[in-house]
Amino acid sequence: MNIGALEGILFVVGEEGITKEKLMDILDIKEEELLNLIDELSKSYESSNHGIRISKFGESYKLVTKKEHKEYYQKLIDDNYDTTLSAAALETLAIIAYNFPITRSKVEEIRGVNSDYQIRKLLSLDLIKEEGRSSLPGRPMLYGVTDSFLDYFGISKIEDLPKIDEIEEENAVIDLFESKYKED
Repeated sequence: MNIGALEGILFVVGEEGITKEKLMDILDIKEEELLNLIDELSKSYESSNHGIRISKFGESYKLVTKKEHKEYYQKLIDDNYDTTLSAAALETLAIIAYNFPITRSKVEEIRGVNSDYQIRKLLSLDLIKEEGRSSLPGRPMLYGVTDSFLDYFGISKIEDLPKIDEIEEENAVIDLFESKYKED
């Protein structure tokens, strides 16, 4: 069995993780073979040449960063902290602000891309917070915005966010008047 397939699956599922049963089904292998693959991959990650490891949380396996490199991860977050947010971070933040409480998987469904890094960054900047757990299977984390979010955007309450309809109408008017095509 290809150990790379296991590694790829663990990477793709991200922070949600994946159960042993689901891995056996996807890889079409028996439990003993899966456990041997997990053990082999785990041993390869023990080397100081790797920054990740496999962890089991509840019934799910997932890739996590090694704690001994925490200072570097913190520098990454600190170095990226400035007064501007990337387009991806703003998009993620807008989705959460207009749809909270919302799960990471729902944010990713709306964005169409993995949002783990953006959510971690927004959490570290204290613009979003964990609001509890969903009642969906697996009880995924729910996210919402913080008071720091309100301060960052200069609004006093979440209800002061522009309504989506207002934004769309305003853009339609601008597009009509800014059209580069003129009537003869």
